[in-house]
This record gives sequence, structure tokens and C-alpha cells, in this order.
Amino acid sequence: MITLKVNGETRSVDVDPQTPLLWVLRDTIGLTGTKYGCGIAFCGACTVHLDGQPTRSCSIAVGDVGESAITTIEAVEGKAAKAVQTAWQNLDVVQCGYCQSGQVMAATALLAGNAKPTDADIDAAMTNICRCATYQRIRAAIHEAARLMEI
Repeated sequence: MITLKVNGETRSVDVDPQTPLLWVLRDTIGLTGTKYGCGIAFCGACTVHLDGQPTRSCSIAVGDVGESAITTIEAVEGKAAKAVQTAWQNLDVVQCGYCQSGQVMAATALLAGNAKPTDADIDAAMTNICRCATYQRIRAAIHEAARLMEI
């Protein structure tokens, strides 16, 4: 049995410790907002927060999570999260939407640590892939979210 802290709740799961965290979140716990994209930690669709840091959940074994607090798109909250979600809606960022949970999680972590990111900061932090190429809208929404956080 492995004990995890997921979205503020303690969860016990009976899985192989080498199972990727992504599959435990989706298939065992039933939190399907985190998406599978590539399985090699490249695309970022599976991004969750481990102790507030964006982490590709397809590439970390559940047995390696330890005591870290896991936050998924279903429970991301706080000033940065609210600002990102509002900006995403206001600027109509989403096209197909498949990558967006990972994009939102990465953007929220960026703004939680850097309330006024430059374009270079955004480019460095936002390494998630969007097959619809909404990168300009994502960048604009992050700047808008930073503005909203000042209000």
C-alpha cells in the first residue's frame, strides 16, 4: 500500500511502486483532468504540482513521490490559479483543449513564483506542447493573469 497526499486528502493505493503517478491519478484514483500525451515527459499534458512545483506525472514513479503534496487540475487554487483560469477564459486561449490542464498547471506554478514574468521567463517556464499552437494566446494570458494578480 502506498499513501499519497492528493489535493489535500490522504489516499492509499494498492499499486506497484513503479507505476507512473499519471496512471495512479487517472486510473486508480479517478482524477482524469491530468492528461496522457507522450509518456516520456516531453509534452507536459500530464503536468501536476508536487509541493507546488510543476512535474510531469508520466515520468515519476508513484513510489518516488514520498511525502510530497500532489495537486492536480481538479484542485489547483490560490491567487495565481484564479488569475490564470480567469485570463484563460477572458482571452479564449483554449482551442482543442487537450493540453490545457498541463498548460494551466505550468502557468500557475510560474506565476506563484514570479508575479511579473517577462516573455523570456514565460518561454523558459512554459515548455508544454500545444498541438493547436496557441502559444501567443498562452503568453498573452499569462501576462493578463499577472495583471489580474495585482488587482
